[in-house]
Amino acid sequence: MDSATSELPAHRTPLRDTAETGLKIVVVGGFGVGKTTLVRSVSEIRPLNTEEVMTQAGVGVDDTDGLTGKNTTTVAFDFGRISLNDRMVLYLFGAPGQERFWFLWDRLFSGTLGAVVLVDTRRMDDSWYAIDRLEHHGTPFVVAVNRFDDDARYSLDEIRQALALPAHVPMVDCDARVRASGKDVLITLVNHLHDLATAKEATP
Repeated sequence: MDSATSELPAHRTPLRDTAETGLKIVVVGGFGVGKTTLVRSVSEIRPLNTEEVMTQAGVGVDDTDGLTGKNTTTVAFDFGRISLNDRMVLYLFGAPGQERFWFLWDRLFSGTLGAVVLVDTRRMDDSWYAIDRLEHHGTPFVVAVNRFDDDARYSLDEIRQALALPAHVPMVDCDARVRASGKDVLITLVNHLHDLATAKEATP
């Protein structure tokens, strides 16, 4: 899934002198779901990525069913940065989606405050591992449904039921190619983290 370069800012933003809170966020999900695209579209710096061209070596190893036109893949992680306001900065890490690189996930989760699980309705089963690992680590997360080509086959309620997600986990639609849409996903996550922290403080 190609990013919409028209959505990228005209210039890259330097880190503000007033920035005082940095939050590590991980974007996870299945192979080809749009994690690299999301990080690329929202990052205010030139993102670091480790995309490589897919070769015959991946045939029979990486499941490309339903991924028409997919010819590159992340082999380590993506990294980007976005300032939500004058004081809060998110450091974004996109995890590789192929099963053979899942061993990297636990290291990426270290120090992570929260996560985005990106879901492709064409391959919803690929979301299970991401949700399982986040729950195992006790990492709060939100689910963002990446609507490829205005795909509306399933409603958010139907996807929540299919993934057996509890009601307290926020779900949103998004287009990973669009900067504003990706930013809305991250704001949803930050609000969720704030609500969890507030509830914890209020607990006697």
